Amino acid sequence: MKILVCMKQTFDTEAKIGLDSSGKINRQGVSLILNPYDEFAVEEALRIKEKHGGEVTVISAGNPEVQDALRQALAMGADKAVLISSEMEEIDEYTTATILAKAISGMEYDLIWGGFRAVDDGSAQVAGRIAEILGIPVVKMVNQVEVGENKAVATCEIEGGNEVIEVSLPAMLTAQKGLNEPRYPSMKGIMQAKKKPMEKKSLADLGMDVAQVAPKVKALSFFMPSPRAAGKIIEGEVPEAATALVKALREEAKIL
Repeated sequence: MKILVCMKQTFDTEAKIGLDSSGKINRQGVSLILNPYDEFAVEEALRIKEKHGGEVTVISAGNPEVQDALRQALAMGADKAVLISSEMEEIDEYTTATILAKAISGMEYDLIWGGFRAVDDGSAQVAGRIAEILGIPVVKMVNQVEVGENKAVATCEIEGGNEVIEVSLPAMLTAQKGLNEPRYPSMKGIMQAKKKPMEKKSLADLGMDVAQVAPKVKALSFFMPSPRAAGKIIEGEVPEAATALVKALREEAKIL
């Protein structure tokens, strides 16, 4: 079984984000990691490969620094990686999905995995867009899956419960927290990752140019949230304090 995993490199979830003098997100000194939801996807792809045999390929589009995240996936056990270097400063979900779908269309696959969302933008759009372009079904927020020869049966998280969906392959599945516990790369895996193939392509290699994948959405500005106001302590006896609390909630906080 040939399995592809679409993945993204994101800011560390513990990173402290600030803005530079131009009002853009300051990337200096911020650690980058493999998107945690994509890590679930890599782990599940590896488990399916271990059970059914086959090959796992991880693929990403972005700047050359994405290689670090791809190498992590290779160290976990993926067989090879593909990096589409766009070198574009401004991208959106349309850009990413269009590039990845074009690259995937020239590859063999039975199953495609991805995280259900990225922790930096949280849009949860790319996987669905890729599936739409490729003309394959998509099942999102998977927290349990059984894969057969020509189908997958996925349990998906929905509001207030779960639903079970059977889908024919090839298909796109997106991983939700709880699907598995990703493995840590072993020292042997880290050393082997250095020797595993990483194919690097440009937009030109895919027969595309920047104009074809220009973003449809542009961020006009960024701003930091207002500092949280200090708490207010209401003193006094219970009846008077309760009255003052209700008044403050109604007139100051305006939540009543």
